Amino acid sequence: MGFVDLFCAASMPVLKVLIVTAVGSFLALDSINLLGQSTRKQVNELVFFVFNPALVGSNLAKTITYESLISLWFMPVNILLTFILGSILGWVLMIIAKPPHHLKGLILGTCSAGNLGNMLLIIVPAVCKEKGTPFGDSDTCSEYGMAYASLSMAIGAVFLWSYVYNLVRVFSKDSANNQTETVQEVLKQPLLPSSESKSSDKLDGKLQVGFCFPNLEYSISMKQHWRKVSAHINLKAIFAPSTTGAIAGFVIGTIAPLRRMLIGTTAPLRVIQDSASLVGDAAVPVVTLIVGGNLLRGLKGSGISIPLVLGIAAVRYIFLPLFGILIVKGALYFGLVHPDPLYLFVLLLQFALPPAMNIGTITQLFGAGESECSVIMLWTYGLASISLTLWSTFFMWLVA
Repeated sequence: MGFVDLFCAASMPVLKVLIVTAVGSFLALDSINLLGQSTRKQVNELVFFVFNPALVGSNLAKTITYESLISLWFMPVNILLTFILGSILGWVLMIIAKPPHHLKGLILGTCSAGNLGNMLLIIVPAVCKEKGTPFGDSDTCSEYGMAYASLSMAIGAVFLWSYVYNLVRVFSKDSANNQTETVQEVLKQPLLPSSESKSSDKLDGKLQVGFCFPNLEYSISMKQHWRKVSAHINLKAIFAPSTTGAIAGFVIGTIAPLRRMLIGTTAPLRVIQDSASLVGDAAVPVVTLIVGGNLLRGLKGSGISIPLVLGIAAVRYIFLPLFGILIVKGALYFGLVHPDPLYLFVLLLQFALPPAMNIGTITQLFGAGESECSVIMLWTYGLASISLTLWSTFFMWLVA
């Protein structure tokens, strides 16, 4: 299989993404305003709560079985490694560039979290439809490719909302509290002797309780610690609608009676699966339009330095893909993954994706680095048109 054939097969999906993204940017212009900020927010909520869960759930239910789920165990590990390596490279970048404190969570997030859902949902089926790919029949390739991409989206959503969400939250909170830290320390000091005696009385009481009822004291301490941890973890964000859709897809696909009722041309309740697929098919084009509209904000610029943005791009488009090749080839050598070219291609592609678009949503929630995030997304997604084409070509040659 020649390089030109592979390059054409890899470039066509990226060109399709660019065209639809450009349409989204055009519709978001102030003179057009068909996809303005308020409209994008409402449509994004529709995608988040309806389209993506339907897409993830329907594709996983159709293609995932108990046996195939066991064989795909390495994908969560692979995605976790992308986050770990991205975080390490992000720390190195921060040591070199020395960014402002409130941007550290944003930098770590964009270096560690790739667009593991939407980009794969766009690129993988489009690659399957091109001639000259090493993935065999286009229909079978599209079916399994959508399952791999849906599983990647579900796992990526869990890591994104449990890790990156808390990174941005912690650094934005630390930055906001930095100016008042000295005042708070002064206010914590005892002002009157009576308060000191009361605190010593409380300490004596706690010592007595701990001495007489050690298990009770330990239980109270554990409950207090758990409350503090629970207050800092957003469980609703972790169990996002896409994750819920993935759980439903896993249940339907792996439980044989449910699968027989919902999946297949002879299933009595197949209309439910067909309806979910019909709704989910709207996710890919709508999300691509929203990406184009969001990137338009990056043209307004911000105070973030261009070398820092290019450093993030280097992490995502040079260093992570190189580590990804070593990890996936090593896993294949030791027999940790099955030698399916499409599966290996998806695993490799997970290391070469642009940053997750939901990072912009997270920065909006905490009001830290929103304009800087827009500039990062504009540059990284602009460079992705070249990077994804080259890496996709090389990955297809590698797995062929």
